[in-house]
Amino acid sequence: MKELHLRFKARNRKITTAVFATQAVLLLLFIGLWEAAGTKKWIDPLLFSYPSKMLLQLWKTMADGSIWPHVGMTVTETVVGFVLGTILGTAIAALLWWFPFLSRVFDPYLVVLNSMPKVALGPIFIVGLGPGFMSIVAITLSVTVIITTLNIYNQFREIDTGYIKVVRLLGASRFQLFKLVIMPGSFPVIISTLKVNVGLAWIGVIVGEFLVAKLGLGYLIIYGFQVFNFTLVLSSLIVIAVVATIMYQLVAALERRLMSGWRGK
Repeated sequence: MKELHLRFKARNRKITTAVFATQAVLLLLFIGLWEAAGTKKWIDPLLFSYPSKMLLQLWKTMADGSIWPHVGMTVTETVVGFVLGTILGTAIAALLWWFPFLSRVFDPYLVVLNSMPKVALGPIFIVGLGPGFMSIVAITLSVTVIITTLNIYNQFREIDTGYIKVVRLLGASRFQLFKLVIMPGSFPVIISTLKVNVGLAWIGVIVGEFLVAKLGLGYLIIYGFQVFNFTLVLSSLIVIAVVATIMYQLVAALERRLMSGWRGK
């Protein structure tokens, strides 16, 4: 039995190694072809740039320090939008579960808000909150809060009714029911929503910076487009991809830690 388990683990390691190797080869092949196409003028380097030119652009902006304020602003807006979106979405879901009347009243509004393209709300936030940090965070919240609320509230409603009946038969109050059954039963969904919200927060922030910012990676993309500097546009996209991946991996590590603690209980 132990030998079978070891062989199974060895086979899994081989498959994982093969997957990573294939991914690396595909990436290197893509970068190599892009570099060759750009330097040999198979494609227009003004429009599509090429990797070495983008790396040079990144190196210059990192060396003179001009890119760091943009990275810092975008990351700050994303973290604020992510944290507030998760907290507000969870709180609203809890309110809807606690007051079924409110749930029936707001259900059609949530459906309408969820189906609405959130970027359409941008001008309203800009007029109401001014062109700056608050408007961008508000746009981010409009993207994250509704999805978080719907995901978590649906999970609240899908908790096994058998558990709810047992706890009620034992005389539990509504608060005890929420604390002992609803929240623990919904914990995996709440945690998995964190990963969804990372991507949504980035979308909201970049859209907000497109509309109103004078600082941030979204602003750099729009500025690069306006001055026809697509090397700046593409290098900004690389920075977004790297920082967003780091943030996603941090949230994934937090998820693993919280879930291991939850399973232990």
